[in-house]
Amino acid sequence: MVTNELHFRFANGQVANRFLNELSHWSPSSGNAHVKAKLAKGDTVKVAYHFDGRGFDYTCSELDDLAASYGGREV
Repeated sequence: MVTNELHFRFANGQVANRFLNELSHWSPSSGNAHVKAKLAKGDTVKVAYHFDGRGFDYTCSELDDLAASYGGREV
């Protein structure tokens, strides 16, 4: 099991908090990843989850898409 850690930056802290709030009740479509998230800096959210290392990481892809819907990008 591998722990993936991603950082997403947003236009400002308010948008970052909206994304963080969304993650508090979000679950990936694969349903097997427990996502932990916290505000890392004023405009950045740190997200961590476990991945079994086999196949395509759909959770990462879904997180990228969700962040993009809030105008965020991975840094």
